[in-house]
Amino acid sequence: MFNFNLRTSRSGKTYSPGVLIANWNEDVYLEEDLLKDFIFRRERGELLIQRSKKLKENLYKKEQLSISKDRFLHFGDTVMLVSPDNKKSPVENLRCEGGNLSLAVTPEETAVHALGAIPSPCGLSAVRDTAPMGRNTFQIVSTEEASMGEPIRFGQNFGLGTTGGFRDRMLYLASDHRTFQSMAKKSLLQAVFLTDELSYLASWQVTYLDPQLRLEYEGFPVPANTKILITHCHTNQALAVPRNFWIRTYFGKEYEVVCHTYLDSHKAEEDKNYWIVVTGNPSDESTTMFDRPPPPSEATRETRSEIKTES
Repeated sequence: MFNFNLRTSRSGKTYSPGVLIANWNEDVYLEEDLLKDFIFRRERGELLIQRSKKLKENLYKKEQLSISKDRFLHFGDTVMLVSPDNKKSPVENLRCEGGNLSLAVTPEETAVHALGAIPSPCGLSAVRDTAPMGRNTFQIVSTEEASMGEPIRFGQNFGLGTTGGFRDRMLYLASDHRTFQSMAKKSLLQAVFLTDELSYLASWQVTYLDPQLRLEYEGFPVPANTKILITHCHTNQALAVPRNFWIRTYFGKEYEVVCHTYLDSHKAEEDKNYWIVVTGNPSDESTTMFDRPPPPSEATRETRSEIKTES
């Protein structure tokens, strides 16, 4: 067995720990400096384990969504973007790729540890968790000097900002034309990212789902918690989750988010481009409207009334 308490000199002879050999004085001072540096960084919260803990606390911190009293979306609302379950394509209805996905911030671990905040630019992904938290909550902001509280209308420019739970600065959802240096990693389509500049690259519009009624709904307020299309103003491409491209992140296996309009044989957008802007539940602040059960149908109401009449 090896004795790790023995010290070996340059000549190859072994000595006990009590024997001082070579640059023993420098080794003692070096150990003291390392200990002082460790205590200093621990008091300031600069250790790697402390930064990782702070990162997870901010990104997974519970957030409260805005409650819509008139069932419409407004500037300044805190919402969550959810891609509804895809049930049309049998290829994408697999167990590993089905379900509801929410748009979330995906920062690089090394960049966050170096800055102590979400870096710019920052990546995005679609996650399975649909509970509101720092990662997947966004605030609707105005890009055309519209006052806070006004309803958003179909065809009106707006922006989506997020702090990721850090509260230091806000980053905005943006996209740009695909180039060889800037594209999605897996699908090679137009990439989506977060930036600290609220420019035209961060401007979006809400498009009505039915193409035949799109012109009639132009200028009307956008209802909350319904399926819509989110179109990028600069490239005229719709926000999408292909669901067949997944990426490895600091948080595990997540799905790629791109800006690409998927059209079917009838020139209508596919359900990959469908989004639901989720607001808070007025009856329970800890849940969202996405978790609220649907209202009973007419048949259910008649059955309940018959049971009450018989009793």
